Amino acid sequence: MASSKSLEMAPNTSNVGSIFIKSQRAKPVKLPKDTNLSGQTAIVTGASTGLGFHCCRHLLSFQLSHLIMPVRSVKRGEDAASKLRAEFPRVKIEVWTLEMSSYESIQAFVRRVEKDLPRLDIAILNAGLTNEHFEIVESTGHEEVIQVNYLSTVLLSILLLPALKTKSPPSTPGRLTIVNSGTSYFAKFPNRHEISLLKSFDDKSTWNANEQYPCSKLLLHYFMVKLINYVDSKDVIVNCVDPGLVKGTSLSRDVKVALSVVYSVVKSLIGRLLDAGSSTYVDAAVVKGKESHGCFVMDWKIAPFALLLYAPDSYTVREQLWHETMKELEFASPLRILESMKQEIGAGLELWEYWLGPVVFEFPL
Repeated sequence: MASSKSLEMAPNTSNVGSIFIKSQRAKPVKLPKDTNLSGQTAIVTGASTGLGFHCCRHLLSFQLSHLIMPVRSVKRGEDAASKLRAEFPRVKIEVWTLEMSSYESIQAFVRRVEKDLPRLDIAILNAGLTNEHFEIVESTGHEEVIQVNYLSTVLLSILLLPALKTKSPPSTPGRLTIVNSGTSYFAKFPNRHEISLLKSFDDKSTWNANEQYPCSKLLLHYFMVKLINYVDSKDVIVNCVDPGLVKGTSLSRDVKVALSVVYSVVKSLIGRLLDAGSSTYVDAAVVKGKESHGCFVMDWKIAPFALLLYAPDSYTVREQLWHETMKELEFASPLRILESMKQEIGAGLELWEYWLGPVVFEFPL
């Protein structure tokens, strides 16, 4: 198994409140002023508002040359892009359509990346949601939060890997940063021993709004540990990042009014500013180097994965989740793409033709 500094670290066994308060009190780390992204191209999903929009502004302030803003609503995307174009008139900024609940939309988006982008250096996958109500995505049959935050994010991540490898400059790895959450530390994952693991999230009778979002982020920790067995840091540096609790985001837009008010009050009291929260994205995707490959970045530094990844059953759960995920996405040949990532460019293999033993810590949970 490929190594990950996050997995090699001792797990954080502090209580929920202690972890949360310590994180929110962490002093923001300023991005290096000499950061220069001139000539580079970046993709930032969920870029029309909140953290995604401010992340774009950070990247553009460091002379990024080409920005792709994939969005559900082209109008909202163009409204956001027009603000950035006014501030950075010399930069090429494009709004592309991407619906994260649709496998077809994700595939179409990556085909456009393949066809239209001569260069790709950075992909920051920020799109995600939480939901107060149980919803099934009709086209896939899966619960919406798990679909968007986990399954669709995994698909987009894998499909973008060949472009990040081949369209970034030689000897300079592409960068893939997946936005995660510190709430992954709090997920209980009670269904982790179900035989049909993914389908167990689609059961309305056991669905829990308070568990679904943190669990969707926890699943990405398991995914990250497996993914780095296929991706070399010299080709693409992959990590996930927690921006912390941030004021001014629209993540809770789909929850009940009363709960949304509670979120707003808590954010107003201890939430990070959007500028600080979005800087965690740029820190993970630009400032951090190969040491962050396969890691969870929290509070501007490499942190341990969620507690459950160090549990005695972690290997079994991870392998089951990986097997079911690859099966779910087999229409896009994810394993063939991942195997192709191990091949040397120029060795007679065209990467794009593929696009048609555990670490265990003993402690009581």
